[in-house]
Amino acid sequence: MSGRGGSNRKNRHRFGRRDESQKHGRKSNEGIFPEPKFEKNRDNTHERPRWTAPVPPANPVTTPSCPWCGKPIKDVSTAISDKTSGLPVHFDCVLTRITEMEKLDKNDSVCYIGGGRFGIVHYNNPPNMKDFSIKKILEWEIKDKQYEWRKPFSDYFSLT
Repeated sequence: MSGRGGSNRKNRHRFGRRDESQKHGRKSNEGIFPEPKFEKNRDNTHERPRWTAPVPPANPVTTPSCPWCGKPIKDVSTAISDKTSGLPVHFDCVLTRITEMEKLDKNDSVCYIGGGRFGIVHYNNPPNMKDFSIKKILEWEIKDKQYEWRKPFSDYFSLT
């Protein structure tokens, strides 16, 4: 044996394995039918309610287009709102715009840090992505604001 694995490999026999019925001195067909005291009480069972699929909202959702690049936003769940107008824009368009607006030094990168915020991240040792510091935080979306364009889409994500 190689020594790998858990404790389930300790007491295995190579030859002459027995099945459970032979270990305990029982006949092989004994134990197939459980004793009545272990059977489930079939009189008290009740029908479980059947699952019904949720019905999606009746009005179809239109795909908005990005006001910055003009292309349709195919995956609205990844869209982020425009800082000035509040309309949905591509996440990649926001990353590109921030990269153009901010002066990035060597080993700097623009990253989404959550909550509608982006950060200018400096990697101290670029091959090691764990060693970084956030140089600047950019508040892009207002944290507690609910944007109107997200409401029709939230119905599709909150069905169950």
